[in-house]
Amino acid sequence: MYPQRKHLYIKLEEMRKSKVLVYVTGDRQQLETKIGADVFDIFTHHLDQIYKHERISLYLYTRGGDTLAAWSLVNLIRQFTDFLEVIVPSKALSAGTLMSLGANSIIMTKQATLGPIDPSVNTPLNPQVPDAIPNARIPVSVEDLNAFTEYCQQTLGQHASEKEFILLLSEKIHPLVLGKAYRARSQIRMLAKRLLSNQSHAPDKLDNLLSFLCSESGSHDYTINRREAHDELGLPIEKPDDALYRIIKEIYDDIAGELELSTPFQPNNILAKQNAVEYNLPRALVESVDGGSHCFCSKGILTKTQLKNDSGILQNAIYDNRVFEGWEQQNEH
Repeated sequence: MYPQRKHLYIKLEEMRKSKVLVYVTGDRQQLETKIGADVFDIFTHHLDQIYKHERISLYLYTRGGDTLAAWSLVNLIRQFTDFLEVIVPSKALSAGTLMSLGANSIIMTKQATLGPIDPSVNTPLNPQVPDAIPNARIPVSVEDLNAFTEYCQQTLGQHASEKEFILLLSEKIHPLVLGKAYRARSQIRMLAKRLLSNQSHAPDKLDNLLSFLCSESGSHDYTINRREAHDELGLPIEKPDDALYRIIKEIYDDIAGELELSTPFQPNNILAKQNAVEYNLPRALVESVDGGSHCFCSKGILTKTQLKNDSGILQNAIYDNRVFEGWEQQNEH
C-alpha cells in the first residue's frame, strides 16, 4: 500500500539523489490497462508538487499503450528536469520502451525487459474479431503488413505487383486503417529518433538501433534483456547494486500485490459462495512522495443471474454492474 511504499520511495530518492515518480499500468488478466493520454493531468499534478529538480527517476512498469501519449509524457517530465532516468523493475514494453528511449539513463534489473516499438493501429474501422463480443476489433500491426508485402514479393516474384498486394489487403482491412498504419510506421521512427537525442549515439549505431526496435526484431513480442540492451543496442543501461536492487524489488512486490498482477480476474471465483459482491479493483498507479497516490480503479457489483439462451433454456450468468471507472486520488502526500 502507498503509506508503506512512500518510505521506500524516500529511500530510493536518497540513494539516487533524485525525485521519484512511479507509473504502473497493470497487466492483470481481464483488467489490463495501458499508457494513455488520460494520465497527462495526473502527471502534471505530481510534477507540480515535485517542482523542478536536477534529477527525476521514473519508476516504470507497463506492457505499452499509446505512442503519442508516451511521447508527450516524456516531454512533460523533461520540462521539470535536465536529467531523466527510467527504472525498469520488470517490464517496460512497446510504448514503455519508447518512454525509456527518452531517458539519459535506464536502470534495469536482471529480470527487466524492453521490447520493440513497432506500433499497432486500433480504430473502429479495424477488422472485427470473428465470433467475439460485439465491436471487438483486431489490432493491425504495421510490421505485419510490411512482412506480408515482403512475403508476397519474395514468394511470387515478378508474377504479382504491389498494386495486387494492396488490393488484396484492402479487401480485408479498411483502406483508412492501412493508411493510418503506414503513417504510424514513419511516425514511430521519428519519435524514437527525437527521444534518443538525449543520449549519445553515433549516426550508424543510431540507425541500427532504430531499425531493430522499429522492424528488425521480427516480432512485437520479442523481449530485450539488460545485456542485449547494453551490449548489442548500445543503450545507456545501468545495473543496480544489491542495495538498489532490493529497494526496486520491494517496491515492485508491494505494487504487484496490491494490483494482484499475477491473479487473473475471474468473477466466477469471486462469486463462488455469494450471490452478489461489491468490488473496488485498483488497475494502475501514479505515485510520488510529494504528490501522493492516484489510482485507476474499477468499481461495481457482480451479481449471479440466469439468462435464457437461444433455445429458451435458463443458464447461469454473471452480471457486472460497473458504476465507476477512472482515476482518483487515494492518498495525499
